[in-house]
Amino acid sequence: MSTRTVLHEADIARALTRISHEILESNRGPDDIVILGIPTRGVALARRIASLISDFSGASVPVGALDITMYRDDLHRNPTRSPQPTSIPAGGVDGRVVVLVDDVLFSGRSIRSALDALQDIGRPAAVRLATLVDRGHRELPIRPDFVGKNLPSAADERVNVRLAEVDGEEFVTIEGSEA
Repeated sequence: MSTRTVLHEADIARALTRISHEILESNRGPDDIVILGIPTRGVALARRIASLISDFSGASVPVGALDITMYRDDLHRNPTRSPQPTSIPAGGVDGRVVVLVDDVLFSGRSIRSALDALQDIGRPAAVRLATLVDRGHRELPIRPDFVGKNLPSAADERVNVRLAEVDGEEFVTIEGSEA
């Protein structure tokens, strides 16, 4: 099995800077934005994006975490996944633009789970999706609004995201028999 690095630390930083600017532009500023990361690495990415938006706009953007574990449709196959804390910023999500953040978008099933979890929390004015890597192979009609890197891949390849906050190192690799 071969592994190749497709994003280095500087590439990830540039992608998150671009995503942050795009979020601000599409929302016409930082007002009424709530950023929710999907554990585990989506939370670290959400915090970085919120920090960058704050740096660019001068306004604080609420950031939190949205655990999707109990909303997943594969619990019967993978019951070892332990729930992570959900933390919704003060003021909630009602009437606000929620930006869901995840590290890799693949089949779309995790995002469907996130939408179900979000529905139990409140009623946003809109929901947007930001992902560091979009690798294709959708099983559901879900499309990201903000993408760091489109990474076409074979279904049997594996995309690994490593972030300093979680893993102590920072890069994205793709593994496969011919990666």
